[in-house]
Amino acid sequence: MSETAETQLARYSFRRKLDEIAQARGRATELVTLYVPPGKQISDVMSYLRNEYAQSSNIKSRTTRKNVMWAIESLMGRVRQFKEPPKNGVAFFVGSKAVGADKSEPVTFIVEPPEPLNTYLYRCDSTFLLDPLLSMVHEPEMWGLVVMDRAEVTIGLLRGKRIDVLRNKQSLVPSKHGRGGQSAHRFERMIEHAAHEFFVKCGEMVNDLFLPKKDLLKGILLGGPGATKEYFYKESYLHYELQQKIVQPLFDVGYTDEYGLRELVERATQTLHGLELTEEKRIVQRLLSEIRKAETGLAAYGERDVETALAAGAVEILLVSEGLRKKRVEFRCGQCQTAFVKVLADDDVDRPTNEPCPNCAGGPVQKVGTEDFVEQLFRRAAESGADVRMISSESEEGEMLAKAFAGIAAILRYPLANRAPGLRAPRAG
Repeated sequence: MSETAETQLARYSFRRKLDEIAQARGRATELVTLYVPPGKQISDVMSYLRNEYAQSSNIKSRTTRKNVMWAIESLMGRVRQFKEPPKNGVAFFVGSKAVGADKSEPVTFIVEPPEPLNTYLYRCDSTFLLDPLLSMVHEPEMWGLVVMDRAEVTIGLLRGKRIDVLRNKQSLVPSKHGRGGQSAHRFERMIEHAAHEFFVKCGEMVNDLFLPKKDLLKGILLGGPGATKEYFYKESYLHYELQQKIVQPLFDVGYTDEYGLRELVERATQTLHGLELTEEKRIVQRLLSEIRKAETGLAAYGERDVETALAAGAVEILLVSEGLRKKRVEFRCGQCQTAFVKVLADDDVDRPTNEPCPNCAGGPVQKVGTEDFVEQLFRRAAESGADVRMISSESEEGEMLAKAFAGIAAILRYPLANRAPGLRAPRAG
């Protein structure tokens, strides 16, 4: 079952906030990071910060000393507002970021994480420390992947939508021999013994890789060509806790390398119905199918067409790339007071604009408001009853959406008569 729009938007907003914090750079060690876990006494945190404030007076550089002391003083004011940490703890990021021309400006971020913090941490550096929060971005739910035959085994993990190869090992088991008579039986026994030894090593590798993650593993998918996988499963070469996690039925795949892992996930589509990776593949393939129908297709892509479809209430499913980082910026002409909107990449929002007024072609025009583009899309989709799917840029389908369709597309309820003529599907490359 797909996530709700609220859950997807919350995860997107969390990732976007981390991206924004990561971009801050100090000219020196002027950025202060503070992680306060749940249960930590605020009085202890304040005592620690007062001590750091006193020590910062010894910093030799006058500018750095001034900025660090301001950051700690500001941080103490923020911490003082909490009687106790929130249920998952709280992270503070305060300091002076460089903005060019030997200038800096103050920044403050306060983040309540989606999962409990398990460490108390203070650091003063030229960048903010984000590792404890970045570890919460990834999907906690995982599937183990194993493809094998007598010649090779490849072990991997399916994390949300990403397939990670953990181990690949070739065997030394002979495939066949030309001996006859009594030698045939002896060589057959040698081959079976070699195969058994290989399976034991395979089991040990899987145990070493998956047992530490057994509580996070939703299941293990086992596949391969021929009957080897069935023999490996029936003879219980795995630890009993992992043996119980093997998904039935086992899967027939033609390869036992990295491509075999991808084939295994595709073969398991029905078993993994609703898992985001397979759901994304299905939705994007449906979008491409509609685009191929040209003028009769129920698809729209690109900002203008998708926004037109949303305004008409024609969108059934809105597809948005998780990597889309844009803002909807409202401008107003100082001469004729005409207001108009442009969608700009994050990096372009703060740059000086030479945007002409669409009404009088004059100016100057000024920015009067900004809104996150994705959040605005979610709101408009909710107003029209459209479903929203955030598509990961880590999958092949997500990469296609980001590159070929500028990160936004829609499957429609009905065709729009006023679509721009001659629309053609863009090339994925």
